[in-house]
Amino acid sequence: DMTSRNHTMVTYFQFLPFSSIPEIQGSLFCLVLLMYLSTLVGNILIIVITMVDAALHSPMYFFLKNLSFLPISYTTSTIPKMLVNFLTEGKGISFLGCATQMYAFSLLGIAECCLLAAMAYDRYVAICHPLRYTTMMSWNMCFLLSAVSWLIGVLAALGQTTFIFTLPYCGPNRINHFFCDLLPLLKLACVSTYKNEISIYIIAVLFILVPFLFIVVSYVQILHTIFKMPSAGGKRKTFSTCSSHLVMVTLFYGSAIVTYLRPKAFYSSSSNKLLSLSYTLLSPVMNPLIYSFRNKEVKQALKRLIAK
Repeated sequence: DMTSRNHTMVTYFQFLPFSSIPEIQGSLFCLVLLMYLSTLVGNILIIVITMVDAALHSPMYFFLKNLSFLPISYTTSTIPKMLVNFLTEGKGISFLGCATQMYAFSLLGIAECCLLAAMAYDRYVAICHPLRYTTMMSWNMCFLLSAVSWLIGVLAALGQTTFIFTLPYCGPNRINHFFCDLLPLLKLACVSTYKNEISIYIIAVLFILVPFLFIVVSYVQILHTIFKMPSAGGKRKTFSTCSSHLVMVTLFYGSAIVTYLRPKAFYSSSSNKLLSLSYTLLSPVMNPLIYSFRNKEVKQALKRLIAK
């Protein structure tokens, strides 16, 4: 405790430039801004369609509405600050601002993992137990799965953020990242962060890996059921109801698992920035595209909305 008292404590953090080449900062700014605006417009449109179109008032679209709210929220927790940092030299964020950003991002990321698992369960029941679908996936069940996903996010992120921000930070205060992410921040603490790293792994295993394994098991069952179907058309039609979800799972989990569950020996700041960019920007911007272009019902609902 004496050592932390002898140091000046960090009151704000600075982000290092995204790229060491100043010339491309402007191009990066335009690209990130364009992707951010596309994310907002696309996901808000999906929320509006699923709310106003009676044909989309089903459990699958209830979860999609929840899922579309997440990218809007977590891109908004990181991207506006990143855009400001592209244009200004200061590139700083207050200690409290950094904690808030990390909390929001962790909460939304964990909730997304759980919601993707809930969506896999919905597809599993629809395909493997179609006759019991309305009883197994009642609205009460949908609300419960959704509420549990959000609650897990709220509590796990609260524990994680508190654990990291009660560590002493006495300088340097430069984060080699574009937002307050767990691993780059831990590198700046002035004590051993071994326990924190273990806790990050435990939370990642519980709330990234376990939902992912649940999704894999659900899809093994789904594929087993689809292969037993007699007609090729039936197989295609049934599989098409899952394909959008499967693409989202691959995009989101691929980068999240590699970021938070790879061994420390393979960790590098530059690869971490690129990976983080893929799930903070790429999957949010892809979400509406994947669900609208690959989904006949959403396309028809969009046409009805435009016709109105």
